[in-house]
Amino acid sequence: MAGGLGLLAAASLPLAAQAQAQANAPGDTPDAALDKLMQGNERYIAGQMRERDFSAGRAARAESQAPFAAILGCADSRVAPELAFDQGPGSLFVVRVAGNFVTPDGLASLEYGAAVLGTKVIMVLGHSNCGAVNATVAALQKGNDLPGHIGDLVRAMKPGIEPVLQKKEEDLRHQAVIANVRANVRQLQESKPILAEMVNSKKLRVVGGVYDLASGKVELV
Repeated sequence: MAGGLGLLAAASLPLAAQAQAQANAPGDTPDAALDKLMQGNERYIAGQMRERDFSAGRAARAESQAPFAAILGCADSRVAPELAFDQGPGSLFVVRVAGNFVTPDGLASLEYGAAVLGTKVIMVLGHSNCGAVNATVAALQKGNDLPGHIGDLVRAMKPGIEPVLQKKEEDLRHQAVIANVRANVRQLQESKPILAEMVNSKKLRVVGGVYDLASGKVELV
């Protein structure tokens, strides 16, 4: 596996070398990267987001990127990771799909982010009142069919959500959101050959978070 990673890195050597030159800011270890995310969320909640000139650094970003964190997030239009964590362009490597679950293409993207671009933490980011989670709960409870390819979301999310269906009704949807996040964290942590090796060697952390739509706060779960 080490050889595979080496070949992948070598194939992207110019990009990786330039990215490394940009990666000296705090966030260059898994713990520091997670702290940087959560500090940004605190600024967002407090309405104290940093002012940015988005044109600054545009030319440099055209040549390379050096994101310190990756986000596997929901496609929900109310959740914007760069805003929620108060980060500018080039800082976050974001993969989004309704229900924030691991797909083959999403996994490949996250592997690229970690192995080549140097992301130090991956956060699976769910959110309150998730339509995809609610639809999955309803489908599992009632057995209803969903149109088009929406049923594929239910089938993908079923393994993580099904174990919590016996929870109290008023708590069920929130517990389902958390269970879905945790199931996908485990899947990424155990994903071979790339992510599992990086997690085991302490080069990468995979964590879960839930974004509250009303407050903007991200809680680690």
